Amino acid sequence: MLSTSHSWVRALAVIGMAGVVAAIGAVTQQASAADVAAPAAVAAPAAVAAPAAVAAPAAVAADARRVDIPRIASPIKPPAGARPVGAYVVTRGTQTYTCAGGVFTGASVPEAQLIGTGGRVHHFRGPSWQSERDGSLITAKKTAESPRPGTIPELLLTVETHSGTGILGNVAYISRLLTSGGVAPAGGCVDGATAAVPYGAVYVFWAAKR
Repeated sequence: MLSTSHSWVRALAVIGMAGVVAAIGAVTQQASAADVAAPAAVAAPAAVAAPAAVAAPAAVAADARRVDIPRIASPIKPPAGARPVGAYVVTRGTQTYTCAGGVFTGASVPEAQLIGTGGRVHHFRGPSWQSERDGSLITAKKTAESPRPGTIPELLLTVETHSGTGILGNVAYISRLLTSGGVAPAGGCVDGATAAVPYGAVYVFWAAKR
């Protein structure tokens, strides 16, 4: 009888040890799985928004067309506080050069038709801009320029004179942007000869800070 009791005790001890070992193994397996789990994903940095573009004025009347304002290089940005009051694109235009000393050189003379937010504008010698809708007229002089490879430069101009109080009545600055063509012909020429070279551009008219 005593021998039988000892046998039961030993059997229970073995069973108990097996349970402990199984439990330890389970805990170890869980810990190991936790150790090798992939690290949590790192959140990507938030995107940085690009600076807002200058809003183009709305087109007014049936003869008008909306024209977006291109990026403006730092050297030719209008003064702080200036606000756009018109944007126009060249539909047909030339820069005319006069031959002097056997080459086409010196300042060119513009002749262009523009269309934009205030209808049609005639751009001509001066340089001058005149609204075909109401006759308002401005002249301006170059204040700064920004070169563009293979084309005439972009410009900032300051208005010198006004005539009339219409579309162009409160314009203080003019940007000539997104230029194409218009470069003086290379090679020799006969003095006094002229060459009209096609060009394109976007003109933005700005009112001064209020």
